[in-house]
Amino acid sequence: MAASTSQLPSGWTGWFWATCGWSNRRHLAHCARVTDEIRRQISVLQAQTASLDIRDQYEELRYRALCQEPLPKLLPEVYALVSEATQSALGITPYNVQLVAATALAERCVAEMATGEGKTLTAVLPLALWAMYGRGVWLATANDYLARRDAEWLTPVYQQLGLSVGILQSESTPTERRAAYACDVTYGTVREFGFDFLRDRLSIRKYGMHRTDLTDVHQQRAPAALRERLLQRTPGYVLVDEADSVLIDEARTPLVLSTAERDAESHLEACFRWSAVLAETLVENQHFLYDGDWQDVLLTEEGRAVVRSTPCEFEVQTMRQPELYRAVERAVRVRRNFRRDRDYIVRDQEIVVIDENTGRPGEGRKWQDGVHQAIEARENVTVTWETRANAQVTVQELFHDCEHLAGMTGTATSAAAEFRLAYRLRVLPIPTHRPSRRVVSPARLCLTRAEKWDMVAHSAAVAVSAGRPVLVGTRSIGDSLAVSAKLTAVGIAHEVLNANELEREAAIVSVAGQRGSVVVATNMAGRGTDIRLGPGVPELGGLHVIATELHDSSRVDRQLIGRCGRQGDPGSVEWCLSLEDEVLATAWGKPAALRLRDRWTPAVKTAPASVLRLLHRAQRKIERRHARERRRIINALEAKRKAQSELGQDPYLDGAN
Repeated sequence: MAASTSQLPSGWTGWFWATCGWSNRRHLAHCARVTDEIRRQISVLQAQTASLDIRDQYEELRYRALCQEPLPKLLPEVYALVSEATQSALGITPYNVQLVAATALAERCVAEMATGEGKTLTAVLPLALWAMYGRGVWLATANDYLARRDAEWLTPVYQQLGLSVGILQSESTPTERRAAYACDVTYGTVREFGFDFLRDRLSIRKYGMHRTDLTDVHQQRAPAALRERLLQRTPGYVLVDEADSVLIDEARTPLVLSTAERDAESHLEACFRWSAVLAETLVENQHFLYDGDWQDVLLTEEGRAVVRSTPCEFEVQTMRQPELYRAVERAVRVRRNFRRDRDYIVRDQEIVVIDENTGRPGEGRKWQDGVHQAIEARENVTVTWETRANAQVTVQELFHDCEHLAGMTGTATSAAAEFRLAYRLRVLPIPTHRPSRRVVSPARLCLTRAEKWDMVAHSAAVAVSAGRPVLVGTRSIGDSLAVSAKLTAVGIAHEVLNANELEREAAIVSVAGQRGSVVVATNMAGRGTDIRLGPGVPELGGLHVIATELHDSSRVDRQLIGRCGRQGDPGSVEWCLSLEDEVLATAWGKPAALRLRDRWTPAVKTAPASVLRLLHRAQRKIERRHARERRRIINALEAKRKAQSELGQDPYLDGAN
């Protein structure tokens, strides 16, 4: 084993072997032996530089793959050739740890690579390997920005190999989508892959076919018009970037393809507006009860009496009483759980959903069951038509039967059991290329959010006075604006990166690591954002990250921390928290959170460690709740599959097949 790992950095040993399970050790030892063979193949290729034609050699390897030569035998030669292509096109050769991760990604595995370890470059190796088989491969990532950025950066490498690259964006036309899927490698978001999957399912049903595998449809005698209408082909390999976010955190919400209910009755808009006004007057535990685990609202007898006695317009009175109760309960739930500049923004008199994990606008997304319309009524914008789901698919369903699936992320170990249960994927921690030099300071606590913003401004001023760049991470757009106002008040020049600044994202990120710069950002500056340090910044201590609140998932916190101290660079992290942070109310409800604040207020000064444990306990409670929701999705998926298969129906479409 020692010989196989001899070329790996010292970070491979010590803490890693002490914390890694025996099964993972054996797997990594195997990957290390393959890495040694890849390095030997690279030396062979470098010896024939004058006569090396990368495209011709790749075509020869592709021919051998199509002749059923075993993939493990081809892998070292393919990875060596791709490494030469990256050197020729980008001037970069993959590190040993990137080759180890790429070897693991050739199988059903999630490679946990620390932030900044070069996942983007690592991905090109398994994608080029599986592209040899001619079935097409997908790189599924978290947002359009990352999909386009990574594809455009790596296109010269693929061109060296003779491979075509397609990019899916939310604004892509059907013609552009077909062209992207026809390419050897397709970059896009899970959202786009899922919706195109559903569109093809609807097209298949329209032509009276009920196949569940698109490959069957293409190979069978399907009508030519149907084959021309289909967007996708079944991929031979899918690699999911930011796998824990895509496959775990976002998997609680299904992808729904819906159409507007144009025949909705005219009195419904009046009902939404009437309910929104009434909801503002109702008091929790008096007029309604709130179930924190299910995030649902139930009117009490007193609340129902208020509904019955509240005057309403004539059109609303035509509705049945239970419908009025449900409309008011929905309005109360919206008032309680959905917040402007956190869950949504109002843009051009329209409600735009904000993705809670990425901080980005979910263009075209709408909440179901009248929630979106209730929010529109609350914000006094035009109430749109309710939608009816025509087809829906969960992320688990989309990838459950994928023959060759792999993932990579910087935060997967804590979700290893769920990866194994839901996707049959092994999580494999990969050692770092260089030892981490990140310094994490003890958390600082205060009573109120206002005091916290003062603390953040002071910490930013101290770092800027030393010439260091600062990244302030906030949970919502509203918080980013509050921090911005405080920094402006104390005279600190800064930039704000949130869902309202999409057009300026690349420009803001490009200066975020420069000397003395300050950027206030939502989760948009988390996953996939590479902040490069400017000249002289490493000598000053690197990037200083100020985290202002715990998120619902600790993995999101780890992603924010990972913006500094990348690839062995120096950096530091400071937590500024308060007893008014949202995590307490989310975990136990607002009344309980208020009681906890009163009880623990003295401890902020005397025993901050105990208060910090309270906040982390609230975070773990929310994580367990979300895990239960995902387990319910898996159980429902299995029941649905069984029932639909017995009826001979397509499980992804609503209504008769």
